[in-house]
Amino acid sequence: MLSQPISPTETDPRWQAVRERDAGRDGTFVYAVRTTGVYCRPACPSRLPKPANVEFFDGPAAAEAAGYRACQRCKPKQAPLATRQAELVAAACRTIEQAEELPNLDQLAERAGLSPFHFHRVFKAVTGLTPKDYAAAHRGKRMREELAGAGSVTDALYGAGFNSSGRFYEAADKLLGMKPGAYRKGGAKAEIRFAVGQCSLGAILVAQSERGICAILLDDDPDALVRDLQDRFPNAALIGGDAEFEELVAKVVGFVEAPGLGLDLPLDVQGTAFQERVWQALRGIPAGQTVSYAEIAEAIGSPNAVRAVAGACAANKIAVAIPCHRVVRTDGELSGYRWGVERKRVLIEREKRA
Repeated sequence: MLSQPISPTETDPRWQAVRERDAGRDGTFVYAVRTTGVYCRPACPSRLPKPANVEFFDGPAAAEAAGYRACQRCKPKQAPLATRQAELVAAACRTIEQAEELPNLDQLAERAGLSPFHFHRVFKAVTGLTPKDYAAAHRGKRMREELAGAGSVTDALYGAGFNSSGRFYEAADKLLGMKPGAYRKGGAKAEIRFAVGQCSLGAILVAQSERGICAILLDDDPDALVRDLQDRFPNAALIGGDAEFEELVAKVVGFVEAPGLGLDLPLDVQGTAFQERVWQALRGIPAGQTVSYAEIAEAIGSPNAVRAVAGACAANKIAVAIPCHRVVRTDGELSGYRWGVERKRVLIEREKRA
C-alpha cells in the first residue's frame, strides 16, 4: 500500500506551532483554512484542519487580502491573549499603587471586566503574586520610601496608606526586621553580630540579628564582605562575634564543606512576598538535586514568572542556607550566581558526591 505524500505544510515549522497551539507564536503569523475561508492565530483552540487545506500568512491583513475572514473564536485581529492579560494586570497594578485605600478583589475584577476568580488567576500568572500580596509588597515599598524621607514615623504611617498604627507596626516588624524608627535611622540601635571566616570557597561572612541569620556572604575579599554588611545598615551596631558566635560560623563553614551534615538555623528573611515564596521553595530542594527556574515557578503556582524567580534567587543574601545554587537553567546548564558560577559548580558537585 502506497503511503500518503507529505504536504509542504507538514514540513513547515509553523505547522508544528499550530499543532501545539503555541501561544508564544501568536502575533508572528496566522494560518488560514481553505475549506472554511477562515484564518486563525496559532493558539486557536478550534479543531485542527488537515495540513493540505492550510496556508500561512504574515498577519491578518495579508490573510484578508487573500479573501479570508477572521475566526470568531480566537479573534486573530486582536492582540494576543497574553498581551491583553498583561495590559489588564498592568492597569490593576496602577490602580493598587495610586489608591489611597487599597481596592478589594471584587473592585479590581470589575474594573478589568473579569470575574473575581478569573482575575485572581490571571493576576497571579502574570505577576507571580496574588493581588493582595502585590498590594502588601507595594505598601512595604511605600513604607520604606516614606521612612527614608524627612517626615516623622507618623507621617510615614499615613503616607504608606495605613489607617492605624497597630497595622503599621505589625507590618513594619515583618518587612523591615526592626522598629520603623530604627529603620528610618539606618538601623540605629539594631544589633547585628557578625564574623568573617575562611572556607574552601574563599572568605565567608555570617551575620545574625536578634531574629536569626540575616546574611551569609561569600567573596575572595574579606573586607568586601564587611563593607557589604555595612552598606545594608550603615547605622546599625555591628558587633564582632564572641566565642559562642564563632561556633555558629564554624557550623556554617562545616555545612559548606560537608553538605551531608545539614544546616538547621533560624533565619531572619526579609524580602517581598514573592521573594519569600521563592526562597521557601528553594529550602525544599534536597541537597544533591537541582531544579530549573521554570520548575520553581511552577512549584509556587506562578508558571509564567520564570524571570521573577531568577530575580528572587539573585536577591538572596543568605547563601547555602537558602540554596539558590541548586537552581539551574532548563537545559541543566549553570547560570548566574550572586557569588560566582564557579562556587555554584563546586557546591552542586560537592552535594552530589555527599
